[in-house]
Amino acid sequence: QVQLVESGGGLVQSGGTLRLSCAASGRTFSNYGISWFRQAPGKEREFVAAVSRSGLSILYADSVKGRFTISRDNSKNTVYLQMNSLKPEDTAVYYCAARTLVASSARWTEYPYWGQGTQVTVSS
Repeated sequence: QVQLVESGGGLVQSGGTLRLSCAASGRTFSNYGISWFRQAPGKEREFVAAVSRSGLSILYADSVKGRFTISRDNSKNTVYLQMNSLKPEDTAVYYCAARTLVASSARWTEYPYWGQGTQVTVSS
């Protein structure tokens, strides 16, 4: 199986930027589609962005389109989430998740492998 470790979270002012990283180890990284989810206190886990195994297919939640960019570097076993124009409502714990199926999914229940999460806090 694959192990995932997120990093890059922190405290930033509204309008600021952060770049999250999801580093993978274990199985062949290019066999896994990777997605980012987030969960704010008292709210359900929600889909943020997904990148396919090849990196050619990308999905975004409407709430982050035009502000966030997901990318992957299979040579470094890492997926990135570049977050620009951050808003207070982006505050949450951000998780990366992996699955082996070709198609990406916005359903968190369809991902068997998860990182521990990284906190992102956006102040107004």
